[in-house]
Amino acid sequence: MNSDNDLQIAGDLLEVPHLLQAPREHPATVADFVGLARSIAADRSQWAHLVQYDATSRWYHRLRTGPGYEVWLLSWVPGQGSGLHDHGRSSGVLTVLEGTLTERTERGTRALGVGAQRVFAPGYVHEVVNDALEPAVTLHVYYPGLTEMPMYTACTARETHDEVDVVTA
Repeated sequence: MNSDNDLQIAGDLLEVPHLLQAPREHPATVADFVGLARSIAADRSQWAHLVQYDATSRWYHRLRTGPGYEVWLLSWVPGQGSGLHDHGRSSGVLTVLEGTLTERTERGTRALGVGAQRVFAPGYVHEVVNDALEPAVTLHVYYPGLTEMPMYTACTARETHDEVDVVTA
């Protein structure tokens, strides 16, 4: 039988702070970085007023930095693309905030709509293109911060399989 006596035996966990895990001030795991991207995406007031569109080149803005990571906001007008590339030693989370993009890898092609997320490890080779008729906006989290972005041709791209799908509706 459960009663208040059970609580007295166990004690009040809030009175035992050494048993509680301290909240993290900054993301530390893949799940934390995915969560960071989702929380920023959900709060349009953090990013919508910053977005600009440039017909001559992809627009980007560093939105936030933390210990070892960066958060970038990018816009893509129709026809703009990244070229085939990887992110050097950085892992990342790409989140589509507005519009639809196409991602191409050696494994195939996929459409990424609003809310879709791609999580990738260092060395993941892909190309992202706005093949749609409307602009798109994406959020990118890199850990460690992005220091290089080697470019490839289809002939020089090496096969990589260090990716994890996280696709949301």
